[in-house]
Amino acid sequence: MKPSRALAALHTLLGIRQPVFLWGPPGVGKSQLVAQAAAQRGMALRDIRAVLLDPVDLRGLPRIDATGRTSWCAPTFLPGPQDEAEGVLFLDELNAAPPLVQTACYQLILDRRIGEYALPEGWCVVAAGNRESDRAVVYRLPTALANRMVHLDVEADAEDWLHWAEASDIRPEILSFLRFRPRLLHVREADEAAFASPRSWAFASRILEAAPDAALAGDLLRGTLGEGVSAELLGYLERRASLPTPEEILDTPQAARVPEDPADLCAVCDLLAGCASPENMDAVTEYAERLPAEYGVLLMRDAVRRDPRLVEGLPFARWAQRHAEALL
Repeated sequence: MKPSRALAALHTLLGIRQPVFLWGPPGVGKSQLVAQAAAQRGMALRDIRAVLLDPVDLRGLPRIDATGRTSWCAPTFLPGPQDEAEGVLFLDELNAAPPLVQTACYQLILDRRIGEYALPEGWCVVAAGNRESDRAVVYRLPTALANRMVHLDVEADAEDWLHWAEASDIRPEILSFLRFRPRLLHVREADEAAFASPRSWAFASRILEAAPDAALAGDLLRGTLGEGVSAELLGYLERRASLPTPEEILDTPQAARVPEDPADLCAVCDLLAGCASPENMDAVTEYAERLPAEYGVLLMRDAVRRDPRLVEGLPFARWAQRHAEALL
C-alpha cells in the first residue's frame, strides 16, 4: 500500500493497541511513517534498533533485594511508570536481528510483557523491516512471531512523496523532475550500491542546497542516486538553466518563451508556482493561458497548494471560470 494509506492503517491499529509489522524496501520511509503517526496522535516514541540488541538486553540485569531474592531491573529504553502515558515502542529492523533476539520479542509483542517487566497500558508495539526480495540482510521471521502481528506492505508512491516533499523544503528542481519522471522515485539497479529511493532523493536535495560546482555535484549525485537516474537528473538540470526565469515571465507574460518539451514545461510550471503571489497573479494567469491546457492546470494547482490565498483573488477566479471543466 502507498504511504498515506499505511499511515491511516497505523492510526487504526495504534488506536486499538494492535501490534503491527511494516514491510518495505530500504529508504521507502517506514520509520518516518511510525514517527508521523505517533506525533499526530500525541504519543511518545521509543525507537529501538532490534539488530543492535542481545537477548539479555530486553530482560535487563538481576539484582538481590532486601529479602535475598533475585529480581530483574528492566532497561531504561523500555517505557516504565515514570514515562508518558501513551506511546509507541518501535522495534526497527526486527527481522535483521538474530533469531534469539526475535524469540525474546515474542512475549513482549503478544503478551505485552517480558519476564517481570510489563509494557504500560497506553503503549503499542510496532515493528518494521526489509523484505528478503530487497536483497537486504534479514532472517526469516518465525511464523510464531509473524502470527502475533498485522502485516502492512509499504511501497514508494510519487504522489504521496511529492506532497510530503513540498512541505519539507525539498529543492524545487527535484520536485519538478519527479513530477515529470515519477517512476524514478524508487529505482535500484542490480549491481549498484547507490540507488534512487525517497530517502536518497532527500539526500540529493541537501546536496543541491549546498551548491557544489557542476563536476562535484555530478559525482555526489551519482553516489546518491546511481548512475542512470543521476544522468537523467543532471541532463534535466542543464536544460532547466536555459529556461525563462520567473522574473522574465512575470515582467512580460505575453512575450516570455513557452517551452515545447514536456520536461521543460514541468520545470517552468514549478518555477512560476513557487513565486506566485496575490500581487502578481495577473501575470501568472496570463502566462498560464499560453500553456497547453494540462500544464496551465498544473501551474495553477501547484500555486494554490503553496499559497491558498490565491483562490480569493479576481485573477484566479477569472482563470478558473474559463477552465472549470479541466479543474473537475
